[in-house]
Amino acid sequence: MSRSRIISRRGAVKLAAATAALPLVHIRTAGAAGKLSIGFWDHWVPGANDTMRKQVKAWADKNKVDVTADFITSSGGKLQLTPAAETQAKAGHDVMTFITWDVQNYADSLEPVDDVMARLIAANGETNKVVTYLAKSKGHWAAVPSSSGTQTKPPCARISWFKKNGLDLEAMYPAKDEKNALQDKWTWETFLKFAELAAKDHMTFGMGMGGGLNTDATDTHGAIFAAFGGTLIDAEGKSQLKSDGTRAAMEYAQRLVKFYPADAVSYDDASNNRALISGKSALIFNPPSAWAVAKRDAPTVAADCWTFPAPAGPKGRFVPTQDYFWGVYNFSSNKSAGKDLVEFLMSRDNVEARDVTSDGYDLPPYAKLNDFKIWEQVGPPVGTVYNYPIRSDSGQDPSLTAMEAAPEVAVQIYNRGVHNQIFARLREGQTIPQVVSWAQDELDGYTR
Repeated sequence: MSRSRIISRRGAVKLAAATAALPLVHIRTAGAAGKLSIGFWDHWVPGANDTMRKQVKAWADKNKVDVTADFITSSGGKLQLTPAAETQAKAGHDVMTFITWDVQNYADSLEPVDDVMARLIAANGETNKVVTYLAKSKGHWAAVPSSSGTQTKPPCARISWFKKNGLDLEAMYPAKDEKNALQDKWTWETFLKFAELAAKDHMTFGMGMGGGLNTDATDTHGAIFAAFGGTLIDAEGKSQLKSDGTRAAMEYAQRLVKFYPADAVSYDDASNNRALISGKSALIFNPPSAWAVAKRDAPTVAADCWTFPAPAGPKGRFVPTQDYFWGVYNFSSNKSAGKDLVEFLMSRDNVEARDVTSDGYDLPPYAKLNDFKIWEQVGPPVGTVYNYPIRSDSGQDPSLTAMEAAPEVAVQIYNRGVHNQIFARLREGQTIPQVVSWAQDELDGYTR
C-alpha cells in the first residue's frame, strides 16, 4: 500500500529518471497518429506481460497510435513511487496503474472517466463496493478498476491436514456452484477450533501481525473485524472503538491470537507464503501466488492445497481484497487515446485472455466477468482456485480494512497497521480497555 507523500521537485525529477530506466516496450505503428505512454504493473506470472503487449499492439495498429508501455515492478514500492513523481512534475506517462488507495491520493491529477465506466458497467456488470469506494472521488470515477493484479485473499489450506482432522475442504467448497450444510458451519468459531488443533500439531496457521508492513495480516484482520461488526471510526469521523461490534471483534481476537505463530509480530507479506510452501503451515490467507510458487518449488504441497471462502461471523462472510486501477492523467496530451486504450483492455475477451495467461490470478471486479473457465480448469488439483473469485451467490462480501472511514482517514489506519497492532497488543496480554485507549490516541492523530 502507499502513503500520501510530499516530495520535492528535485525528488520528483530523480524518481522520474529512475522510471525511465524501467523495462518497456515501444510499439511503433506505420503512420502513427499521435503518441501514448502507459505504465503497467509488472506481472509476476511468466507470460502475462506478453499477453498485455499483444493487446496493446492490436489497439495501436488499429488506431495508428505510437504506444510506449512500461512494466513497473511493485518491488521496493516503485509502482507507487512513480505516480508520486509524475503528479508532482506534471509529466511522465499518459496512463498509469494505481494500487488500492492511490486513486484517492492522486485523484486531483486524474481525468474523470465517467463515460468509460458507464460503457464498461453496461457491458461487464456493476463493480463491487470496494472498488467503487476507491475509484470514485467527488462524485466522479477517477480511474477504471482493472483486472490486472486485482485479487482476493481467502484461505488457502492443506487438504490432507483438514481431512485428517475431520473437515473435507473439497466437499465443503467443491469446484462447482453448490450450497451445503458444511458451508453454514464454516464460521470463525469453527476456524478457532482448527487453529488450536494446528498449533498443537506444529502446523500453525500462517497468520501474522507485523504492523504496517504486513498487509496480508491487515487485510485478514480487517475482514475479521467486519465479520463481527467491528469498526474503528465511522464515515463522519466518530470513534466506534467502544461499540458492541468492536468489542466482540477484540474478544474474539483475544482467543485467536493464542494460536498464532511464535514469530507472528515479525511477519511480512512473504512470511505466510513461505510457511505454506515449506509445509509448516496448514492454512494462510492469500491470493494464489503461494500455491503457484509451490507448483514450481514444492509440487506435493501445491497438489494438497485448496482455496475457499473466508469463515462467517455474526455480521457475515467477508473476504479481503486488493485492487488495481488504470487512470489517465489530466495533464496528459492524449487523454482521449488513453481512455480508449483502457476501455479496449477491459473488454471481456481481453480480460479473459489475460486471466488465462495468469492462471486465474487476476480477478475482474465486475459482476459479469466472474464466470471464466480458467478457475475450473487450473490445477493441481483441478479446481483448486475455483472459489477464489467472489461470485454473486457465494455469500461473501469484499472487504477492505478501514473502509468504513473516509478515505483520507482510512488510508492512515491501513498504512499504520492499526488492526495488526490491536491483535499484537492483545497477544501481549493487554486488556481490551488498554488497547482501546491506545487505539483512540492513534485515531485522534488521524482526525485532527
